[in-house]
Amino acid sequence: MKTDMFSSLKVIHGAARSTALSVAASMVLAAALATPVSTFAATPAAAAKTSKHAKAGKKPAAAAKVSGKAAKAGQVAKSAAAEDDAPRASVKRKRVTYTSNGRHHSVMRRVAYEPRQPSVGQAFGLHETPDALMLRSSVAYVVDQNTGEPLFDKNSRAVVPIASITKLMTAMVVLDSKEPMSDQLEVTDEDRDYEKNTGSRLSVGSVLSREDMLHIALMASENRAAAALSRYYPGGRPAFLAAMNAKARQLGMTDTHFENPTGLTSQNVSSARDLVKMVNAAYQYPLIRKFSTDHSYEVYTGKRTLAYNSTNALVRNPTWDIGLQKTGFINEAGECLVMQANIHGRPMVMVLLDSSGKYSRFADATRLRTWLDNGGDQPRITSADASGPGT
Repeated sequence: MKTDMFSSLKVIHGAARSTALSVAASMVLAAALATPVSTFAATPAAAAKTSKHAKAGKKPAAAAKVSGKAAKAGQVAKSAAAEDDAPRASVKRKRVTYTSNGRHHSVMRRVAYEPRQPSVGQAFGLHETPDALMLRSSVAYVVDQNTGEPLFDKNSRAVVPIASITKLMTAMVVLDSKEPMSDQLEVTDEDRDYEKNTGSRLSVGSVLSREDMLHIALMASENRAAAALSRYYPGGRPAFLAAMNAKARQLGMTDTHFENPTGLTSQNVSSARDLVKMVNAAYQYPLIRKFSTDHSYEVYTGKRTLAYNSTNALVRNPTWDIGLQKTGFINEAGECLVMQANIHGRPMVMVLLDSSGKYSRFADATRLRTWLDNGGDQPRITSADASGPGT
């Protein structure tokens, strides 16, 4: 008798529970239909919370309350995304517009974001090498230009991509050719970047003198200018690349190899020690010194006038005495910088490779100069592979 009664109560309790869940689900659906579409796009947390309450058999909040919370969450997300120094989020928002019942609705939906691939230096752990100045560059090398004495060394033997630092070698090969600097060169489809698919302000059909092409290639790192210079070399681009690698061998740059004249490939590689040799060689060309340290320059392309500025903010800083410089960047190389600069009247060559952060290479150069201003500890060797074969 008690067993039958207990079974009956159990059945009634189960039925009541099912009814309550059905009612709760109906109320959730009703609230959803009454809530603006933008509420669901604001944040997935609100939807997850509603689903959790439904499973637990709890009544959902009023539609207006849900909408208010979602809007507030959207404002918080927007505020966080606006902070420049915050780490890049794993997702980003995209505005989508659609029409329903004759009305236009605009919502924000989340789309997948693909994070930047690590640089070669990061992949090989070069950023983990400690140094007393806490530099953001994984490779740093400072040498007295007159004596060749190394003053600061961090991973100077590591062989890594060098990006547009390449253009110093490009400039030397152009000048070595003795081709007339007044010759007019035209940009064609062959000068476009088909590897990284980067753009350029120098449109196809633009015509500049060889001198102007060299000027903006060095000062503003104009890739199509460098590409055009190589194509107009006697024998074409294949002969130009052969000359680049021959010049590297002539300078004793045994860690260096070039695959293109712009640096828009990870196959253009070198070490900091080799780059000191390249900077010293490039410093012997007055035009390279002049063009690379110019603040700004205008060119007429045959279609319009373009104003270019230096890619190195330090050349506009009166506290620096820079005799030659070149910047570079691709994802595989990180932010790069090489310079010849006089510090307390003493000529130095600085090489900074694979720096993380757009302005960190310039901050690292300033840290090194401050350290040198204070006397430094000479020689200061902080490299993890100072006596090893390199990476």
